[in-house]
This record gives sequence, C-alpha cells and structure tokens, in this order.
Amino acid sequence: MPEFAALVDGYRRFRSDSYIAQKARFDALSSEGQAPPVMIISCCDSRVDPATVFDTVPGQVFALRNVANLVPPYEPGGGLHGASAAIEFGVVGLGVRHIVVLGHGQCGGIKAALEGGDLGAPGRSFIDDWMGIVSEARDAVLEHQHDDPQLALEQEAIKVSLSNLRTFPFIAESETSGSLKLHGAWFAISSGALHVLDEEAGRFGPVA
Repeated sequence: MPEFAALVDGYRRFRSDSYIAQKARFDALSSEGQAPPVMIISCCDSRVDPATVFDTVPGQVFALRNVANLVPPYEPGGGLHGASAAIEFGVVGLGVRHIVVLGHGQCGGIKAALEGGDLGAPGRSFIDDWMGIVSEARDAVLEHQHDDPQLALEQEAIKVSLSNLRTFPFIAESETSGSLKLHGAWFAISSGALHVLDEEAGRFGPVA
C-alpha cells in the first residue's frame, strides 16, 4: 500500500533529521517523563493538527482528539469514557495548567449535526450519539437563523465543551484555585487564521 509506505518514508526522514536535531529533548522526555503544561482538545480532522497549528515541540502538549473536539458532561456511571479518562489524566495525573478546546472550520461532525447526515455505520450510529452533545446548541443556532449556521455551531460547540469541562469536579476545583485555565479557539482552514474566545464577551476574535 503506497499510503503506508509514505508514512514509513516520513518516519525515515524524521529519524534522520528532526529526531537527531531534538535528541537531547527526546532523551530528557524518556528519562524524566512528560510534564506538558497544556492540554489541547481538538478534532480528529486530518486538516487540523494542533502540533502544526501551534508549532509545538514534543512534550509541550498533551493532546486529545475526537470527532468535533467535543467534551461530554461529567458522568461517573458505567460505560467507556475515553474522553473523560484523557481529561482526568491530563488534569489529575499530569497537572496541566491550561486546557484549550480547538474547533475549526468545515467540521464534518458539525455539518452532520446540522443536516442530520448519516455518517455512521448502518443501524446505531456512534457519531449520531456523540454529536448529541451539541443538540441543544444546534437547535438554538437553527432557531436564530444565523447567516452561517455551520460557523455558528462550530463556535457554539467550543463553548459547550468548555461548559462541560466545568462539570468535572477536579476541573472546577482547579479553575477556582487558579491552578488551571480554560481557553476556546477556532481555526479557519481556508485562511489559516486562529480566533480565540473572549468568554466574558462571548465572542471569538482573530489573533493578530
């Protein structure tokens, strides 16, 4: 398969170039472990790689990627809570000092939530269930008849994720104590522009 071969070729370039240039960093990360100050929750969309957008180095960011960069509310009951486990590990285990929810333009999950697109497998759709996290926000966006409902819901979904993060007791406690700060950001694939949320104003503004 040429696609996998391309990945292996990329590894060879990394091993002979970037890895050597950052050998001291990798040695330290190997011997001392990781202590990233920032956690980024972003979409698994192939066009939006947080390491590329923020030009980070290994060890700088603890990353969680899922469909539409969503955070479910705190639910201590049964089930497999992959996103919640990663959040718990980032905050409690690693002691990250910032969590950034990074949304983006042209998000397929958001499009499916708006249009009811059947992206899942026949029968029960995991995607439909997951996008139910923003069902109330979707209904509000459609009711207000935004000029660009896709953009509106992409940005509202970031606010929903931030709100849901605050339902986790250990996050609420850390934010209250000042040891953790939450941020929202939205990335435009078409222009490469990053917009950061001003929570007090409830608006996203471009980074100069």
